[in-house]
Formats: sequence, C-alpha cells, structure tokens
Amino acid sequence: MKDLRIVFMGTPEFAVKSLDAILKADYNVVGVITAPDRPAGRGRKLRESAVKTFAKTKDLPVLQPTNLKSEEFLNELKALKPNVQVVVAFRMLPKTVWALPEYGTFNLHASLLPQYRGAAPINWAIINGEEKTGVSTFFLDEKIDTGAMILQEETAIDQDENVESLHDRLMEIGSKLVVKTLDTISQDTVKTKVQPELKDLKEAPKLNRDNTKIDWNAPVKTIYNFIRGLNPYPGAWCYLGNSSEELQVKIYDIEMVNQEHHLPNGTLTVIDNKIKVAGMDGYILVKEIQLPGKRKMDTKSLLNGFDFAPEAKMR
Repeated sequence: MKDLRIVFMGTPEFAVKSLDAILKADYNVVGVITAPDRPAGRGRKLRESAVKTFAKTKDLPVLQPTNLKSEEFLNELKALKPNVQVVVAFRMLPKTVWALPEYGTFNLHASLLPQYRGAAPINWAIINGEEKTGVSTFFLDEKIDTGAMILQEETAIDQDENVESLHDRLMEIGSKLVVKTLDTISQDTVKTKVQPELKDLKEAPKLNRDNTKIDWNAPVKTIYNFIRGLNPYPGAWCYLGNSSEELQVKIYDIEMVNQEHHLPNGTLTVIDNKIKVAGMDGYILVKEIQLPGKRKMDTKSLLNGFDFAPEAKMR
C-alpha cells in the first residue's frame, strides 16, 4: 500500500461531496486548493467557496491562489509535499502544477469521456436528449479533458430529469469513483486507457447568453430537453412580446404536450390558469417563469397579477 499525501482542488458544492468521501475513507488530505473569495449578492460581500467552507470545518490547510503559475503559490504547494492531486470542478492547471506529484494528478469529470468534454457536461447531456451519462476519472495532460482514463461509472437519465437532480446524482456517484480511483493508486493497481478517437464527439461548452436562448421554431421535444437541461441553472430564456412590451423572461419548470395545432410557433395562450406556448408539433406547458427584476414564480402566482395580451408571443 502506498502512503498517499493528497492535495484536493475544487470550488463548488459538487466538489465538496468528493472531498468528504476522501476524508471518510481515511485518506490523508494535506491541503485544499480553491478559488479566491468573491463578491456576491446585493451587498457584494466577499463569499468563500463551498469547498473552503467545508475544508475549514475539517481544519484542513486552504490555499486560494489567484495565479496558479506564481512562484509563491508553487512554493506553498511544494511545501505540502503531495504525491497525488485530486481535481473536481476546478480550473485548468498549468503543467508545473499537475505534473508535480509522484503519482500524478487526476480529475473527476461529469460525463462518459470522451463525450462532453468541456465546462457544462451535465447540462449538455440533457439538452441533447441523452438517455445515459456518467462520471469519469482521468490523469491530466496538456489538453482539456483528454488524459488517460482510469475509471468510469454510468447512469441513466430520466426523461423528465432536470440539471439539479442529475447534478446531485452524479455528485454522489462521482464521490465514490474518486475514492475507488485513490484505492487503485494506493494499491498500485491503476490501469489506464487512452481515450478513443470518435467521429461524433459532442462538446460541452461553457453556457452563455447566446447558447441558452430558446428556439420556439424547434420541435417541442427539442425545446423540452433544452429548457430542462438549463433548469434551474442558468435558466433558459427568451423574449415575451406582450402588447407594446418586449420582456426578457426565463423559463424553468415545464411539461411537454404532444398535440396538433395550427398556431404560429411561440404563440402564448392562457387556459384554465395554465400557460401554453406553441412549438412546431405541440405545446410547452409553462409551470415556472421569471419576469425581469422578479423572482421566479409558479404560473398561478404570475396570473394573479399579470395580464397577457391576446397576441402575446414568445420569441
């Protein structure tokens, strides 16, 4: 058995589960690297990362470098004497960092690599209507999410699942895979395989304003997958034309209705306290929506204080 000295790198809640699992497996975590505290909320007060908050409760040394290539940080990292590094939802590392430990640096990625390399694999798997996804561990190399794979675990995606529930399941599955990966390193039984070269690779680029806008001219199944793949974060958006107003709205919880109609795509109708938006071959039933400057609310609450014009339309 190898005596592991682990440095853990991560920032959001997704990473906390893995760090907790490592500690519960009685592995020696000698330090934690996470993002610097950032201003957040209306008061713009500094907020620490979820990983930092958790690490403090376990009395773990925490480093928060702004520059991963700085001599100061590299000296602090070397002083921890790690022989393996675990990366979960952190930023891209320079070679001087990932090549440092004797037993390598491995990453947990929330997809079945080589599919969905990139920043938002959970979202894009749902957006693209995948029926399964999973988690992978791999050793870091010079490129993004391309290193030699160690272990994988897959799981089915429910047809009504949104990003929040899939995120939480993958967080749990991933934390166990991280510990299994450490077990193989500790026991010197690691077997890696090169990621296959596939012709139909699907990417998982960072989500932005341009790629989160709803296309109401698409089939309703495509729209349905798109919206649930962005619910609750960051939220799919579109414009609501309502009389002389054009409002930018976000749509969250929805249902899909397969039903023939002759309405133009995007046409909005309100029937029995329900909001229906026409797509190419059916309707999207909007159950939760957010107007500009407002909190998101259910349809019934919205209709209590908001009137839709007869010609209202989503676009």
